[in-house]
Amino acid sequence: MLNAEKSCLIVIDVQEKLSSVMYQAERMIANSAVLLQIARTLSIPIFWCQQNPKALGLTVAPLREHLADIEPIDKMSFSCGGAAAFSEKIERLNIETAILCGIETHVCVFQTAMELLQKGLYVHVIADAVASRTDENKQIGLSRMAATGAVISSTEMLLFELLRTAEHPHFKALSKLIR
Repeated sequence: MLNAEKSCLIVIDVQEKLSSVMYQAERMIANSAVLLQIARTLSIPIFWCQQNPKALGLTVAPLREHLADIEPIDKMSFSCGGAAAFSEKIERLNIETAILCGIETHVCVFQTAMELLQKGLYVHVIADAVASRTDENKQIGLSRMAATGAVISSTEMLLFELLRTAEHPHFKALSKLIR
């Protein structure tokens, strides 16, 4: 079971030029925004990564509004782990579980998941908060991650797993996000 105190949320490359060509981008962006609100409310550390922002643009506005006080980690490698600042932050925070959302499922999300699994972390990929240019590539990416040990989940499933009970102090506020 997920534990908010030992988890982090990693937002991967949800940038202007990339998101505009993704299959079901609006759904992925909306669910990623929900994940950011969940993480903020439950004090889950957030990692915000951007692939070559000079070429691909900034993270989309609906997510940036939830990231205003967090410094982005810019990268050139497909895996977030290729950025020294990312790896250092993971080590420093002593994270056990990484929750992933972003673009593209079969490239940057996949490679980040593989690297984190190799480091011994539990990885939860939120299927309704990741995207690729085609649904086929998204499904192949999800299948490969699941086959290598990543947990494939959904925004709603993640929320209720973190809350565990309707008596959680944030249940009412957070459950409204998925209705």
